[in-house]
Amino acid sequence: MTVLPKKPSIMKPEKRNILVTSALPYANAPLHLGHLLETIQTDIWVRFQKSRGHQVTYCCADDAHGTPIMLKAAAENITPQQLIDQIHTSHSQDCEAFLINFDNFYTTHSSENKKFLQDIYRKLRENGYISEKIITQAYDPVKNMFLPDRFVKGTCPKCQTADQYGDNCENCGATYSPTDLINPKSVVSGEVPIEKKSNHYFFELPKLESFLKEWLENADIQPEIKNKMQEWFESGLNNWDISRDAPYWGFKIPDTKDKYFYVWLDAPIGYMASFENYCNSDKNHAGLVFNDYFTKDSNAEIYHFIGKDIAYFHTLFWPATLQGSGYRTPTGVFCHGFLTVNGQKMSKSRATFIKAQTYLNHLHPEYLRYYFASKLSANIEDIDLNLEDFQQKNNSDIVGKLVNLASRNAGFIKKRFDGTLAATLDNPSLFTEAAHLIQADIAKLYENREYSAAIRKIMQLADRANEYIDTEKPWVLAKNTHQNDKLHAVCSTGINLFYQLMIALQPILPNLADESFAFLNWKTDEKNGDAIWNNVEKPLINHRINPFKPLAKRIEDKDIAAMIEEEKTGLENAQKKRSQQQKYQSSKRG
Repeated sequence: MTVLPKKPSIMKPEKRNILVTSALPYANAPLHLGHLLETIQTDIWVRFQKSRGHQVTYCCADDAHGTPIMLKAAAENITPQQLIDQIHTSHSQDCEAFLINFDNFYTTHSSENKKFLQDIYRKLRENGYISEKIITQAYDPVKNMFLPDRFVKGTCPKCQTADQYGDNCENCGATYSPTDLINPKSVVSGEVPIEKKSNHYFFELPKLESFLKEWLENADIQPEIKNKMQEWFESGLNNWDISRDAPYWGFKIPDTKDKYFYVWLDAPIGYMASFENYCNSDKNHAGLVFNDYFTKDSNAEIYHFIGKDIAYFHTLFWPATLQGSGYRTPTGVFCHGFLTVNGQKMSKSRATFIKAQTYLNHLHPEYLRYYFASKLSANIEDIDLNLEDFQQKNNSDIVGKLVNLASRNAGFIKKRFDGTLAATLDNPSLFTEAAHLIQADIAKLYENREYSAAIRKIMQLADRANEYIDTEKPWVLAKNTHQNDKLHAVCSTGINLFYQLMIALQPILPNLADESFAFLNWKTDEKNGDAIWNNVEKPLINHRINPFKPLAKRIEDKDIAAMIEEEKTGLENAQKKRSQQQKYQSSKRG
């Protein structure tokens, strides 16, 4: 029977040991906003768990192997190692700028990954899960290389749509092999591929069918994904090709001369490699031990955040790989939908395929974090970045409700009460009710990844706080010196409600929270077990705050327009460069 570590109740106080990962970005291009949807979703969950006092480790890595990396490096006249090093630096900087708080961001092209990959392969082979078979593949006679499915294009054999990839048709959704295409062409050379035989290594997935059915039933996975995976069983599981022929950028299969591991076998193993690298580093202040997390008897929790398009790799191939080689399986796999922009698929031609760096050149990263959170739930529906709504929501919620609540009370505290909050709150029930809502309802929503619902409840608290200030009218109280005590208590209540709101929003807006806590002259002692989240129950009374400084500014139309214009210019320049390269290659062939 498959035994999974039990997920604790949200209301239980015991400390949890959690390892969290997000899917590995591919190391051949800069990050775009679609990538950030996932890392932001994951980071919010990690920060929430840490704010509750749990031991949480967030590990990720670059997916650094495969034919596309090899070919791109060749096109740029650099080595694959140079390319993945450049991309790793770019990815690291972008994630840091968007406040993605990785405990470790590593690479699959590492000694740890190679060790685990070869160890897992040998165990799978010893346990009878590896077989060999001669297969026929598309082969480029000019470049002398076997072609991955996505490196062959042609006309769909089902609906006759032209310019389709060799694995599936984007028009009718049909799946097929590259050899089924009509008028196929190599994406690498433009030549017609030939068919060539090669011996390949296969993971016998059907042998683990009963295990996979049981694991899927018990693991923490969305019902939609569980149901979708049943289609694989209904059509019959097939053996999985885990080998690729030279030339290939990756790790060689032991005891072979020219066979390499398929990138999708070694990519998820990158989770293990990144975590072990962290455990063995000087960043591991908690003294975590790798085997406490990945052995069969582990009580730690392991969660993977991924896009819905790679669900089958993480809910079929990955748990089967772990089970077949003697490692524990994940506690849960959380899938999300795709990102659209202004209601449409991201498009380079419309300049809505926005790179992370382009966004950062014009807008604050926390605005995107907040907007994504306001749209994210536990389901796998696509998320739309509507730029007009993005502007309005951030200006209304962050500037108009949160920051305004602090600014409209801080001035009175500074001018009339020497920057010190009152000894008592004017309306303590407001504080108590907010504390209960944050500790119970909002915490549960964060735990279940229902961020949009959490934000709605937090903004309801913000509205209630602002309505309270509007009702008490401190600007009127300030005109009557006999109302000094009342003024002090009212403004101190407003500041305390702001303080609670920022604790609740800290997983989403970590920088704004830090700046707000600096204004409040408050810092929790997390090293001594004082979890940030629990402080929503502890009012700041007789407490000196610092002078208020502007915490956020409005998004202007020109900011968004400049971002779109930069993407358009970048696209035009890239197209010119490609055109020049194609002319150069044509002249060489001529």
